[in-house]
Amino acid sequence: MSVRVLVTGVTGQTGSYLAETLLRHGHEVVGVSKTTENVVDGVDLRQLDLTDTDALGRLVDEVRPDAIVNLAAQSSVARAWQDPVGTAVADAIVPAAVFAAARRLADDGIDCQVVQASSSEVFGAPASGVVDESTPVAPTNPYGAAKAHAHHLVAAYRAAGLRASSLILFNHESPRRPKRFVTRLITSAVADVARGRADEVVLADPSIERDWGWAPDVAEAIRLVVEARASRDYVVATGVAHSVGSFALAALAAAGVSDPESRIRVDPSLARPTDVKTVVGDSSRLREELGWQPTVGFEDIVRAMVDADLAATPED
Repeated sequence: MSVRVLVTGVTGQTGSYLAETLLRHGHEVVGVSKTTENVVDGVDLRQLDLTDTDALGRLVDEVRPDAIVNLAAQSSVARAWQDPVGTAVADAIVPAAVFAAARRLADDGIDCQVVQASSSEVFGAPASGVVDESTPVAPTNPYGAAKAHAHHLVAAYRAAGLRASSLILFNHESPRRPKRFVTRLITSAVADVARGRADEVVLADPSIERDWGWAPDVAEAIRLVVEARASRDYVVATGVAHSVGSFALAALAAAGVSDPESRIRVDPSLARPTDVKTVVGDSSRLREELGWQPTVGFEDIVRAMVDADLAATPED
């Protein structure tokens, strides 16, 4: 059955992949973004600053979607420390406006599902290092705290009868990842090393481990939740952690750089406060209930990103 899906952040990494898979499966996509750049063909784009919550509410009333997927966010932990207020507005206040608008539709008899993009950062530094949907929410940075507010809103509105899910997304990468994130910083630096434009890749802490997945796989998980009309939370993760150092070494190897270990320099001054050492996600619920599986492994993710950066025109 085709559904109308309102996707915020539709021009971002995950939003663009989600739009592609929803359209491919016959659904209607109304996308929200401040920019007209990187819009997937077939998306009905509505330009809007989501911090204008009144305008957001009017848009939801106009579109009357079957589902709202809220992907729009300030999603950089480093930037959250620099701008905690702006992060709180984007990642806590805007979701509150989304839920309020969806509740109004429900009051009008429209069964509008809300899928909120949560983050592994809501868990902070879990005791076991492996988390699932039952792990206590205890964020340790402003980004995680703002996401935790939205995560709790999902539970509150679901208890009030709204069809709502929190998808707890672990790190997910692709060539569409913006360059302000560590993975693209690494692969773009590796491309410069391979071209002879740089001598080394600089890392803050190579020992930090993350559960890195493939962004199109995350988009597929969201599509499955939308199509199932699900109303519960799901961890979206591979279940395998790799270190930042291993990511850099894999990227250097993918670019054909000789003696990759010698090309890495550690600068502890770049480290972020309260950075969690290791977090791994248990996505058993998503796999067992909706049949989701990751399709692209770590080495192939790194290689795809390196290949894209090598193919790009180098910046002056």
